[in-house]
Amino acid sequence: MKNSINGLALGVLLMTSPTAFSQNLAPSLPTQRVSLSSSATVQVPQDELTLTLSTQREGGDAQDVQNQLKLALDAALTLARRQAQSPLMSVSTGRFGLSPRHDRNGKLVGWQGSAELVLQGNDFVRISQTAAQLQTLSVASVVFGLSASQRQGAQSKAQSQAIEQFQKSASEIAKSFGFAGYTLGDIQVDANQAGPVRPYMMATSVRSVAEEAPVPLEAGLSHVSVNVSGSVLLK
Repeated sequence: MKNSINGLALGVLLMTSPTAFSQNLAPSLPTQRVSLSSSATVQVPQDELTLTLSTQREGGDAQDVQNQLKLALDAALTLARRQAQSPLMSVSTGRFGLSPRHDRNGKLVGWQGSAELVLQGNDFVRISQTAAQLQTLSVASVVFGLSASQRQGAQSKAQSQAIEQFQKSASEIAKSFGFAGYTLGDIQVDANQAGPVRPYMMATSVRSVAEEAPVPLEAGLSHVSVNVSGSVLLK
């Protein structure tokens, strides 16, 4: 039993002594925290189109107005669904609703309503040709954007550039202050997308844009930016 206790004490001594000895010979080096940030922007073509078509009806009877909207929307849906093919073009309904109309005295004089159809995809020709054939609806808005894959690729590229710039700045700052290097502290990475939306049309008849021809469309560019901010410990 005595030998066991001595062996245990010796083991503890051998494990703890080198640590204490090392700390005495190599005290902790001073560190300095520095905050910095970097950003990168990648410009990419917009590859997704969202085209919204709508129609409006009004009358004295709510049910009659609703039926008129339904007929117009059903006719457009029947035609548009024939051309639907994901991811080239998807078809969905948008807002559909009625609201009362009142005169100056607050008396109910009728009802008005609107219905929307949304065409979305990456085949701009297919979408514009389909929209041109929907005679019961008019173009309400045209919005260009980025598909999920296009956005992800742009963000990845911008992120790599922003991180590389962050690391380069941290190394230069450490060297300028006479430190050998740095370690990372708290880091935050933020991404955002911005870009022009063009062209746009509000309540424009498809047939008035171009008789029996596709709706003219031209995509723009989106700017995907990534910002890297945080702190580093110089050492």
